[in-house]
Amino acid sequence: MQLEPTEEQRLIQRTAREFAERRLAPSAAARDRDGRFPVEELRELGQLGLLGVNVPEDLGGGAAGVIAYSLALQELAKVDASVAVAVSVTNMVAELIAAVGTPAQRTAYVPGLVSGAAVAGAFALSEPQAGSDPAGMRTIATKVDGGWRLSGTKQWITSGDRAGVLVVWAMTDLAAGHKGITAFLVRGGAPGLTVGRLEEKMGLHGSSTAQLVLDGVEVGDDAVLGGVGGGFRLAMMALDGGRIGIASQALGIARGALEAAYRYAGEREQFGVTLWKHQAIGNMLADAATWLDAGLLLTLRAASLKEAGQRFSTEAAMAKLYATEKAGTICDIALQVHGGYGYTTDFPVERAYRDVRVTRIYEGTSEIQRLVIARSLLARMEK
Repeated sequence: MQLEPTEEQRLIQRTAREFAERRLAPSAAARDRDGRFPVEELRELGQLGLLGVNVPEDLGGGAAGVIAYSLALQELAKVDASVAVAVSVTNMVAELIAAVGTPAQRTAYVPGLVSGAAVAGAFALSEPQAGSDPAGMRTIATKVDGGWRLSGTKQWITSGDRAGVLVVWAMTDLAAGHKGITAFLVRGGAPGLTVGRLEEKMGLHGSSTAQLVLDGVEVGDDAVLGGVGGGFRLAMMALDGGRIGIASQALGIARGALEAAYRYAGEREQFGVTLWKHQAIGNMLADAATWLDAGLLLTLRAASLKEAGQRFSTEAAMAKLYATEKAGTICDIALQVHGGYGYTTDFPVERAYRDVRVTRIYEGTSEIQRLVIARSLLARMEK
């Protein structure tokens, strides 16, 4: 496994860091307070090549690989997790279309995603009654002359109200269970596609989370992505990669909170000495630093396997499980080090504490990650 970034990976990481510090940091707190979606910021990230880090060059991407993508996402999340999650989903949608789309689909959709022209991509899989169990979805795709008519409701869709391109999953054969799921490409603003509501969330206020209603949305046969009945496989493939993205996001949030705790512990005095010199505080920060590095290594392992074209599903599940669970603990420690100040909006650890919580839920809950890992271990034992 590669432990040290290459020069190209360092360049992409540095580009993301500089953009985050220059462009995102000054307005991150205001974006959280006002709930402003980062339209212009995403377009600028597209111009920098950060919306398609692992997308082929002939489609406008950087083809820099999964490790570079992970490092870049960590830098963005360290400053503003709301922007990072929009970047993560857009990359995921662009990668999926680039990997399995027809030449016409690749040309029609991917360049707009990676350039920022489409603003964002959306992954419309979850439904009010079908989150961790996609086979329970109720959205129906009915065959019509020359295409399909989509009807149903999607829930918890990141950037769903802003996305220029959406991958929408629907049942094309109710009797076939998960083998009856098909993925469709839908343009944002398509007739019949409306926003049911925007969720008011605990964190990630700068990222919109939409309920989408599809009321007879019509698409052509050329909108089918990956073949009729092949949608479940595509969803699982995309989610495996997406888990590397969410692990990276969690690590970035935790690193930002921990570095804030370092600074505060070095400045704040209690009983005549800085907090760093109190053993209880030092032990907390030592544990947090160790967990952060362990999470990074697990995430880089999964990214390395994916980049090498090897199986990485179990490793991605381990990375997401560990990184998100420990990131939550790290943010809690960072807030505790700040004492009462950490509970106020005057310090960024309060926002980190709220933002990191959802990383244990989306792209597969911690419970689902444990299920994936346990099944993998059982399969190995039975061989």
